[in-house]
Amino acid sequence: MPTMLPTEFAGAVPVDGYGSGFFRVGGVVHHGAVIVTAEGVQPWGGLEDRAALLALAGRVDVLFLGMGADIAFPPRALTAALEEAGVMVEPMNSPSAARSYNVTLSEGRRVACALVPL
Repeated sequence: MPTMLPTEFAGAVPVDGYGSGFFRVGGVVHHGAVIVTAEGVQPWGGLEDRAALLALAGRVDVLFLGMGADIAFPPRALTAALEEAGVMVEPMNSPSAARSYNVTLSEGRRVACALVPL
């Protein structure tokens, strides 16, 4: 299981690691897809669960969208709805999304990641 490098997060919740079917966030293992913000982690229904992502509007500026083991593009209607709500979407594979989230979080920025498991 890959583990992220230690960084200062000023009380915010980082992604600590990941593996087949799970993510470790703030020291706790979560199975399945998740949304992670500085405040915490919640289960996510995947790309079909648009409402959970749109609820991030006004709370985050950037959403790193982890699409699983491979880089894939989310449905254009989803990214358009998020961008219209003021959330910039950066799709990538889930390991890259978790690392990008942690780096951006450590900079004190308003960021989230939505991660599909490997």
